[in-house]
Amino acid sequence: MKKLLIGAALGALLLPASMASAQVAGDGHDHGCIDEACTVFELFQTPADGATVMGYQGTETPRYGTWGFDLAGRDTSVRPGDSFMRYANGAALDRMQIPSDRTSYGSFALLRELSDNRVKAMIEGLTARTDLVAGSDEQKIADAYRSYMDTARIEALDAQPLQPYLAAIRAANTHDLAAVYMGQTQGRLGGSIFGTGISTDQKAPTRYVVSTGQSGLGLPNRDYYLEARWAEKKALYQVYVARMLEMIGWENPTESAAAIVAFETRIAEAHWTPIQNRNRDETYNEYTIAGLAAEAPGFPWQDYYNAVGVGEVPRLIVRQDTAMPLIAAIYAETPIEVIQAWQAFHTTDGAADRLSNRFADARWEFRSRDLNGQPMQRPRDKRGISFAEAMLGEAVGRQYVAEYFPAESKAKMEELVANLRIALGNRIRTYSWMSPETQAAAQEKLEKFTVKIGYPNKWRDYSALEIRPDDLFGNAERAGLFRWRYQLNRLNQPVDKDEWGMTPQTVNAYYNSTNNEIVFPAAILQPPFFDPDADPAVNYGGIGGVIGHEIGHGFDDQGSKSDGDGVLRNWWTPQDKANFEALTARLGAQYDQFEPIPGFNVQGGLTMGENIGDAAGTAVGLEAYHLSLNGQPSPVLDGVTGDQRFFYGWAQVWQSRMRDDALRNQIATDPHSPAEFRVIGPLRNVDAWYEAFDVQPGDKYYLAPADRVRIW
Repeated sequence: MKKLLIGAALGALLLPASMASAQVAGDGHDHGCIDEACTVFELFQTPADGATVMGYQGTETPRYGTWGFDLAGRDTSVRPGDSFMRYANGAALDRMQIPSDRTSYGSFALLRELSDNRVKAMIEGLTARTDLVAGSDEQKIADAYRSYMDTARIEALDAQPLQPYLAAIRAANTHDLAAVYMGQTQGRLGGSIFGTGISTDQKAPTRYVVSTGQSGLGLPNRDYYLEARWAEKKALYQVYVARMLEMIGWENPTESAAAIVAFETRIAEAHWTPIQNRNRDETYNEYTIAGLAAEAPGFPWQDYYNAVGVGEVPRLIVRQDTAMPLIAAIYAETPIEVIQAWQAFHTTDGAADRLSNRFADARWEFRSRDLNGQPMQRPRDKRGISFAEAMLGEAVGRQYVAEYFPAESKAKMEELVANLRIALGNRIRTYSWMSPETQAAAQEKLEKFTVKIGYPNKWRDYSALEIRPDDLFGNAERAGLFRWRYQLNRLNQPVDKDEWGMTPQTVNAYYNSTNNEIVFPAAILQPPFFDPDADPAVNYGGIGGVIGHEIGHGFDDQGSKSDGDGVLRNWWTPQDKANFEALTARLGAQYDQFEPIPGFNVQGGLTMGENIGDAAGTAVGLEAYHLSLNGQPSPVLDGVTGDQRFFYGWAQVWQSRMRDDALRNQIATDPHSPAEFRVIGPLRNVDAWYEAFDVQPGDKYYLAPADRVRIW
């Protein structure tokens, strides 16, 4: 998936990573109140201290207007071609406030709030029961939550849980020992200048492979260390590092913090850029451990991999191969005292939310407030719900599905997906820029798509995971080890095609290139994305656009490098590939011109895959809607045509506001464009949008027909 997930194989659909502090955060959108919607939502309450908090505490499914779109949320004083986001959503955006414990708000965030409310009610119900079976998933969920809410014990322990780690770091007083320590803490607390994991082999997707890539930074990416526009954030980071070191009693915290940031700055100089990291051809490099050691001396690779637990593997994949020798050399040249201080800081930073309030507050103040502009910390009970989900996500999901996912939603989704596939197949046959040979390969890939809707066919077995009601720190440690051992055990097994990369209660979706699959968790299959009772045009604009987006990832600039069996290989003719790259370059140039905030333009190269997905979602989704009419005219509802309702449905999904710092962070780090440009970016390339809303030359986002980019 793209995260929106994990590595190169996944492409998450909809959420920007910069918003993921609450696990969802997203390109959200809000609900404007109209008719019965007002009986469901009271969006905000303002307490006496003036702080804005989320007022909706219900578990009922939201509704939008009478047929799926909030007409009262529009701002019709704006021309559609000047800002379709405001035209479709302006009044709702004006009413919307970002809660003080969030960096953004909108429909993704509201649905996440709904999902959290439902999960919270489930977990509180479990904690109130006295008949739970010891060792059952239900008991473990309740105990995980209890451990997070046991603030008296957490405060009494303070930094005590860290002491074994800090002692081990002090004992790792040579470069070789420090590298072994990095490997030993895989899946647990700690830091490493290299990240190692187990993933599906992109060139042999029936097997798993060990992969290693660049790591070692405490700021969001290399740009924060190297670009002048991030200098203030870098300075705040150094203050934060010193503060954490001081709280654990590390010697010379101020000097150590300066040395740590200097060390990370050198590593950042060696890192590949975010755009380079997207290239699946360049990030697939086969090595043996011995070969990597020869090419990147200065780091004890064999000892490190032995400590990780994969020291006997015959081959591995190195993602940023040219960065490895540089980072290994930096490691060898850096005094061991700096590496120990660096490790102590990253261990403390990673553990902070499981320690006393002085640690949790310090981490929040830097990572959420200073980096992303969030005024208040999330309430502890909300964080407790997130913690329990992180420990036992699929066990929580199984209960969520039983209570909140109707069978008819899955059946209607399957119908929508089928129409989207037919629509894209029809479009592929008409592409003049693609030869019959490549068209046939694209059709074969489309036919082989796997679709997963709602929840997994089989659930994760948590029987080996020990959870205690009085051991927050230990619960997180054991869960980390549980997850890592699960990964290790996959190495000699065939790839599990039934596995999911998201839980059912997640408000998101994704495409997985190695499985050639699109996945839609239960929690996103709700209004405004999908409403079984809404007008079909709105559903095709909402969840239909999402389906098309995920299918589009299979044919975006990176997903198109895999065939129908998930194998990373070139199935294009040279001329067709050149034609495709010319089209994507034109699309990227359009996005490069978007400037959501002064001095911060969208990076067309970084957001290319998501932008292609959005283009596919709108174009293919609209054609699928037309197919669903079976030759009959679309009705006009409240004076709104079917095509207009489709485009409203797409815009309503992206209704969102974001704090400036979070927006800057998203632009710098996230492969998703800001919400405003997920609306207008694809629509200005769709001819039917111009016709539906009378968009004319002179409108801000008008494109002449010859300048419109039509890829999928």
